[in-house]
Amino acid sequence: MTRFPSAAAPQASRAAREPESRARESEPPSSPLIQVRGLRKSYRTARGAIDLFKDLDLEIATGELVAIVGQSGAGKSTLLHILGALDAPTAGTVLCAATDVTQLNASQAAAFRNREIGYVWQFHYLLPEFTARENVAMPLLARGQRRAEALAEADRWLGEVGLTDRGEHRAGELSGGEQQRVALARALVCRPRLLLADEPTGDLDSTTAGLVFELIERLHAGHGLTSILVTHNQELAMRCTRALRLTGGRLVEVPVDGNNVSVAETSPQKSTVSLTM
Repeated sequence: MTRFPSAAAPQASRAAREPESRARESEPPSSPLIQVRGLRKSYRTARGAIDLFKDLDLEIATGELVAIVGQSGAGKSTLLHILGALDAPTAGTVLCAATDVTQLNASQAAAFRNREIGYVWQFHYLLPEFTARENVAMPLLARGQRRAEALAEADRWLGEVGLTDRGEHRAGELSGGEQQRVALARALVCRPRLLLADEPTGDLDSTTAGLVFELIERLHAGHGLTSILVTHNQELAMRCTRALRLTGGRLVEVPVDGNNVSVAETSPQKSTVSLTM
């Protein structure tokens, strides 16, 4: 079975971190990186307004690896987009890395995402006409870094995900697992504080999914990340620091008891709902 290398960063790579990245390492591990208060997201339809979220609150401490689970259509991806300044809520505040992302204009949001957030999706979204190392370098090039420096940093991150010898291959020449590992390297090449992953193993077979998640765990720990993972995979959710279920527009904690996962609803009825992912 293929094993990916440890996510511990090379010394030279650590030395190249930006000042805010070095300051980040001294932050108390329990300080909240994300604070959401009174979040509401509504959509207008021909049948009237639909409230996806109703007064949703969320707090995630620095260093946590959090899984968000729930039925299809519950709004998991929309919540991830709002946390990552890709979508705007109807109401509420979203503090991410001490910035209220709901107050950013389009250009400010783009700069914030490039600086603070790494994204991984179910589909890798690699640009097919570019090599793996060029794909990984794209976020650095977008912020104006010199091409030679960006490619050198991309090579270091390809080494982090075990693809040193695949840098000159294009997406179509890589397996599904390799493509997602390139996507992970691209997400982290700017050394963000926050990793957002939306069903990152959803398109992979169970064995490859397990290996990719193991890599996410190593990168999360090795680079001091705060990570939020949307997943339907119960086994992977139970390996996270915390698991939250999005149901009825609210988030509820998912207690883990052996191999059984259930959600104790926080509604006045105190009903218990079995977790199905």
